[in-house]
Amino acid sequence: MLPCLNKKLFGVECMGCGLQRSLVLVFKGQFLDAFYMYPAIYSLIILFLAIGINIFFKFKHSTKIIGALAIITVSTIIISYLIKIIN
Repeated sequence: MLPCLNKKLFGVECMGCGLQRSLVLVFKGQFLDAFYMYPAIYSLIILFLAIGINIFFKFKHSTKIIGALAIITVSTIIISYLIKIIN
């Protein structure tokens, strides 16, 4: 795993801390643990799948769908980070 440079230098976790470990947990089939590790993992996966599908197969309203998924993903990342900081 790549170490978090922000955490090493400043002692504070960044908004991406836990993403790598969460992705490994998804590949191992530990879906609930992956969500607890990094709550935005599933919205990120869906977002990247939608972008990948859109590259090869253009579908109707793709910009709206990808935009909505991006907003959901960023909101989840920010809210989970704030909860992590507060606790």
